Amino acid sequence: MQGVLTGFAVIAVVIGVGYVLGRRGHLGDDSRTVLTRLAFHVASPALLFTTLAGADLSVVFSQRLLVTAAGTAVAAALFVTVGLVRGWDTGQLTIGALCSSYVNAGNLGIPIAVYVLGDASLVAPVLLFQQIVVTPLALTILDLSRPGERRSLWQRLTTPLRNPMAAGSLAGVTVAATGWTIPAPALEPLTLIGNMSVPAVLLAFGISLRGSGMPARGDNRPAIVLSATLKTTAQPLIAWGIGAGVFHLHGAALLDVVVTSALPAAQNLYTYASQYRVAEQLARESILLSTLVSVPVLITIAALLG
Repeated sequence: MQGVLTGFAVIAVVIGVGYVLGRRGHLGDDSRTVLTRLAFHVASPALLFTTLAGADLSVVFSQRLLVTAAGTAVAAALFVTVGLVRGWDTGQLTIGALCSSYVNAGNLGIPIAVYVLGDASLVAPVLLFQQIVVTPLALTILDLSRPGERRSLWQRLTTPLRNPMAAGSLAGVTVAATGWTIPAPALEPLTLIGNMSVPAVLLAFGISLRGSGMPARGDNRPAIVLSATLKTTAQPLIAWGIGAGVFHLHGAALLDVVVTSALPAAQNLYTYASQYRVAEQLARESILLSTLVSVPVLITIAALLG
């Protein structure tokens, strides 16, 4: 329980600082845009590269990852199914599917893994899966759905390589797969730049809350409520059902997959929405709502399965 509270407290403080900066205008009118672009084009790709370059890729083939992948796919598919019936556009479907299934495994998942699960490395499978598979796929869809001139087949196939977030992930995986050790003089600047990613994302998110009312209001309310409900309730239940019923996980292993699946939507999803200028309200308010709801959900899971 301490890990849950610690993780949320850290995030709340940094978002709060961003909110104050936004209200007082200390960083100027374009502060949110600058921070978002900094995170998307520079800091986050560096963080993804340095994280994955030193990762143990054997965790990708673990049973726990299969449970996480299945839960992610089902939660995202449920949102897309409802969205298609209601006629939502591609941007809203993509961002909503991410908000329904993409967990905050980094800045929140790590402290919770340490204090609740007892091992920070337990979030590695979901972190790798999201960075290697989910992020490149979603950003490719957003790239290809942009209005403009028709793209050639070669341009479509190489879209992930031209996206800085996807390129950083793929480059990191390549280094890890080859077993190459990056010299410290080359790695340290990338690490320093990557360390700006999480603060920049959280500050930009806080600035975006300036002038916002309570979440899940207005025309986007159905999509916001649906994505937050899928993220905080459906996804952990799906993970529990698949983990216990299909893979026969129990004890600490089952607690691990359910807790990681119950983490709220990651703040960097707002960066994606803002960068592509699609479904920004949906991303912002779904992240906020799922973060608020996930606190009692995580405490309940820790009490029942811990």
